[in-house]
Amino acid sequence: MEAIKQYLVSASGQMSVPAAVRHRWHLDNGGPVDVIDLGFGVLTVPAGEARGLLGDLLSREDHAAFVDSLTDDPDLATT
Repeated sequence: MEAIKQYLVSASGQMSVPAAVRHRWHLDNGGPVDVIDLGFGVLTVPAGEARGLLGDLLSREDHAAFVDSLTDDPDLATT
């Protein structure tokens, strides 16, 4: 599977998770996922994986400070 793909987000904010990913993550019938707001983008991972992954990448304080610094985007600055 190609590592980077582009998908369309609907006007209501919905996006489909590719079938191969849903199968690999055992989401064939749907289910929860974790979404990490990185400030410059979002990362979708299997449910329960976000805390450990984000903790390995960036401290909570550093992440909050970065998001707070995004004053030109009010939606991101309040996340």
